[in-house]
Amino acid sequence: MASHRRPKQPNRARVTVLTTAAAAAVVLSSQAANAAPSEKPSKGEVKAKVDKLYQQAEQATEKYNGAKEKQEKLQKEISTIQDNVAKGQQELNELRDGLGSMASAQYRSGGIDPSLQLFLSADPDDYLDKASALDQLSTQQVDALKEIQEKQRELAQQRSEASEKLKDLSSTRTELGKKKKEVQNKLGAAQKLLNTLTAEEKAQLAEEEDRATRASEREVLKATNTDTGASASVGSGSGRAGAAFAAAQSKLGSPYVYGATGPSSYDCSGLTSWAYAQAGVSIPRTSEAQTGAGTKIYSASQLQVGDLVFFFNDLHHVGLYAGNGQIIHAPRSGTVVRYESMNTIGGPFMFGVRV
Repeated sequence: MASHRRPKQPNRARVTVLTTAAAAAVVLSSQAANAAPSEKPSKGEVKAKVDKLYQQAEQATEKYNGAKEKQEKLQKEISTIQDNVAKGQQELNELRDGLGSMASAQYRSGGIDPSLQLFLSADPDDYLDKASALDQLSTQQVDALKEIQEKQRELAQQRSEASEKLKDLSSTRTELGKKKKEVQNKLGAAQKLLNTLTAEEKAQLAEEEDRATRASEREVLKATNTDTGASASVGSGSGRAGAAFAAAQSKLGSPYVYGATGPSSYDCSGLTSWAYAQAGVSIPRTSEAQTGAGTKIYSASQLQVGDLVFFFNDLHHVGLYAGNGQIIHAPRSGTVVRYESMNTIGGPFMFGVRV
């Protein structure tokens, strides 16, 4: 008689796991089918990110410019110190030679005790005169030697301090170079992002900038042709500002280049320092340092044409006031010297400076 075995019942836990997995697979498949494809950043998002990266690059550039300027100044100071040390050493050598000659002469005279030499002298009065002169000369040379030695120690200390400062600046410059490279890498990533835009979108961005520039040009022209515009703003007390503004105007269309101070390309503070130099006025190289070049003007309504105008909390951007709420400046990489509204710089207006 055949035996009948009861079929083995499936394990409840195993059934639950399999059922759950199957359900999850169905849900995921459904979600995958219904999910929208990942969206690329919009034109506005791309522009915002690139503008932010440009700001970071400009911040690093201004700091780099400052470190480089300090280094060049320090190198000149070191050169002067080294020249002074060399002169002091030469004087010291001459004094040593003089003292050596006197010692040799005394030795050749026999090194006789002064009291005995006086006693044996055929002309005591003559000897006393010579002895007095010799003592006086010796005292003068000893004093001079001490003075030169003290000067040499002082110069050596200055040279040592300058060398340490130069090392610090070199280290800072290297660090800033790394930071600048990091920003440039970000700019490269942003450029790749820009390349994802269509030709039409790129043309739209370019047209938006051109339209804004033309609007600023019209506002500047209005200021020039009104009684309260450039003619009035550049009064008798602002002749240098007017000359600096005219110099900047002559560079409209010149490309922005990091660290450039002209005459064919500029960064923001490079343009302002160059423009004032053409007016016969020397102002510092960096935007932050330029804030101390004159009297601060905190109200935009009080600005006059040619005043320096500063933006962003860290003051890393500067231009020249052009009238009617417009400035002339070197904006950022990929642009040229142009007019622009103070309201579209990308950072808050902090204050102006009347040089």
